Amino acid sequence: MKRLERKLANLLNGSTAPADFILADAKDADMAFGITAPGPQSGSCRHGYNESEGCWKTLSQYREQIRAVIAQDIVDIVLLSASNVEQLAINENLFANSDITPAARANDSSDVWAVRGGKYPTDHPSRSFRSATIDHIKYGRLTHDHSAPFTGADLGLYSITFTNNIDWDYKALQDFHDFRLEAERKGFRYFLEAFNPNVNPGIPDRKVAAFLNDHIIRTLAGVTAAGRPVFLKIPYNGPGPLEELVSYDSNLVVGILGGGAGTTLDAFQLIHDARKHGARVALFGRKINLSESPFAFIEFLRRVVDGEISPTDAVKAYHSVLQQTGIKPQRALQQDLQLTLNKTSYR
Repeated sequence: MKRLERKLANLLNGSTAPADFILADAKDADMAFGITAPGPQSGSCRHGYNESEGCWKTLSQYREQIRAVIAQDIVDIVLLSASNVEQLAINENLFANSDITPAARANDSSDVWAVRGGKYPTDHPSRSFRSATIDHIKYGRLTHDHSAPFTGADLGLYSITFTNNIDWDYKALQDFHDFRLEAERKGFRYFLEAFNPNVNPGIPDRKVAAFLNDHIIRTLAGVTAAGRPVFLKIPYNGPGPLEELVSYDSNLVVGILGGGAGTTLDAFQLIHDARKHGARVALFGRKINLSESPFAFIEFLRRVVDGEISPTDAVKAYHSVLQQTGIKPQRALQQDLQLTLNKTSYR
């Protein structure tokens, strides 16, 4: 039993202890951003191709970052693309003796196709799509012997975005239905990511959080225990909507996503406020990956959750670590102590 299972058991037994808060590093950005997923790289581009925004780290460097996060052993889940699950979990067996649980992005709907020059996330209602298969995530290949021990991941992220368009929402729910049945047959667990509408839903902004909450509960009301997600991953739409969702069903573990990079205080304040108002899971991707020192960043996220340090003091301490290790900060300390949540995308 890994740390995730122990924490989930405690949470479902009513624990609100900070130590049972689940922290995940979302390293699945290659299924959304492509080449830019690992983050920017300083210096000249080795391949000679240099767009105005600069150069990007390679897949090998991205995997080195993931290996280091696994070795650090602070997060409870590392979320990966299916191909990186194959390399790191199946080929390298990195999770066998780790307390960290590997997970894979089980679908990649069109609203996360954030390629350069693309307009899928903002101009078109989300359309469901699955690159990965459950068999490839669990075994690295198609298999009909599902009694065999898996060597990949038996946990996946399934994402759904409701747009208030009946045709696309109907299709998204039908595909989710098909996935759930397959997951149940193949002994595959999942957590459910539910986004705010990626296009104008034709309702007032103040109603978006209620629209999302109602859709989540309405969707899961028809799902029995065998097919329910182990937890939710949603945008933080404020304390009221989060508390409403958390208080509705005590058996529903609710987590928040990180969204865009923002300032360091944005990240630390977000995880602090989300836990305060009932979230029990946080999955941060870009906020970790695009930070100056991802490993120090993860450590301070954990310390904020555990109540060891306030978000503001965590930012100051983080900058001290950067100074001590000779890493140049992206922003001056006073700028990094500003909240820009209203400017940050939580998709």
